[in-house]
Amino acid sequence: MNNPGTPTLDQLRIFLAIVDTGSFAAAGRQLNRAVSVISYGISNLEAQLGLTLFEREGTRKPQLTVAGRALLSEVRAISVGIDGLRAKVKGMLDGLEAEVDLAVDVMLPSERLGKVLRAFAAEFPTVQLRLHVEALGAITAMVLDRKAILGISGPLAAGVEGVECIAAGSIPMVPVAAPDHPLSRMERIPPGAGRDYTQLVLTDRSRFTEGRDYSVMSPKTWRLADLGAKHALLREGIGWGNMPLPMIESDLVTGTLIQLAMPDHPGGTYRFAGVWRRDTPPGPAALWLLEQFVELGQDDAELAGMIDL
Repeated sequence: MNNPGTPTLDQLRIFLAIVDTGSFAAAGRQLNRAVSVISYGISNLEAQLGLTLFEREGTRKPQLTVAGRALLSEVRAISVGIDGLRAKVKGMLDGLEAEVDLAVDVMLPSERLGKVLRAFAAEFPTVQLRLHVEALGAITAMVLDRKAILGISGPLAAGVEGVECIAAGSIPMVPVAAPDHPLSRMERIPPGAGRDYTQLVLTDRSRFTEGRDYSVMSPKTWRLADLGAKHALLREGIGWGNMPLPMIESDLVTGTLIQLAMPDHPGGTYRFAGVWRRDTPPGPAALWLLEQFVELGQDDAELAGMIDL
């Protein structure tokens, strides 16, 4: 049974250079090596593998053999992997993070999140990103517990000891219900009417929201930890509740949800903040993310007459 030897990275690079340039001489020029060195490197590679990789007889240019063609994709994959490894190590030596844990509020518009992360992948191809989508106080909790280096949190992050904050935009939150809900069918909603019906409330299990309610008006509540589930239940007419306007704009256009004109509960402005631990400032990649969210948030328009939530 034949066991191939282990080729060196230099031998593999010589192999790829010959394939890409079309000749031993051109490969030598690309790698700044003498032709004799190129030829010697390929001979050693073929000896290591026990295979002939190039046909050298009867042709002006070396042609890949069947074995050479079969191994080409594997050699390229190894070369790309080594290049990626070197780039990642160089970034680490230069201070670039190997990975970034980012926690974002579920209220953050998905279009904005996608735009930033798409640009991040192009800007920092060697940095792995772990994305956590959470609600309310869970963002700040993840940052404080070092489960995320950077958070894009709602207003609950303000004033938390050990956390630095910077404004990162806002969204309007508006009360809505399905068109067949009793509140939607009222020609004029009287003050206090929301208390007579089940309110769907987003909640979390973090220590920052324990025992506290936000924008809860009705004593009858269903509490959900998933914004998508809340959205679905609202459309089913199970209750009424506040939703981020960007998420339900299409529902308002099609009529699957109705914005409720509640005189004592018109909605409010939900403000975002970039948050990080005071003793662990974000590195270059995380700082770039923070700057993108802050910059995009500067264009957020606030609806008149709404208070901060």
